[in-house]
Amino acid sequence: MNISLIIFALVAILLVNKIINLKKKKNRNLLKFKKKLLSKEFNIEKIYSRDDEKTSLDPNININIGLYENEDNINRKSNIHRARLSKFKKSKLNGEIIFIDEDQKIFKYFNGKKKYI
Repeated sequence: MNISLIIFALVAILLVNKIINLKKKKNRNLLKFKKKLLSKEFNIEKIYSRDDEKTSLDPNININIGLYENEDNINRKSNIHRARLSKFKKSKLNGEIIFIDEDQKIFKYFNGKKKYI
C-alpha cells in the first residue's frame, strides 16, 4: 500500500512537470516568433521582397547588376530578369531592353536591327 502511494505521487509529479515544460516550450516559440517579427532585419527583408515583387511585375523597370555586387544579389536580380523574360518576353537589364523570341533566342535591338546575344 505504501509503495503504490509513493509510485502514484511520483507519477503525478512527473505529469505536472511535463505539463509545465510544454507550456514553457510554447511560450519560447511564441517569443521567438515575436522577436523575429519585430526585428529590423525582418523589416528590411520585407522591404526587399516588396521591391523584388514590384520589379518582377514590370519588365520596363531597370535592373542594375554592378561589378562589385555580392553573389546573392546577382543571383536574385538575374532570377528576376529570367522570370520577366519568360513571362513578358522582354526585360530591361543594365539600361538595355532584352527580348526573347519564339525559338527561345535572346536578342536586343541595335540601330533598329535585331542583334542576337
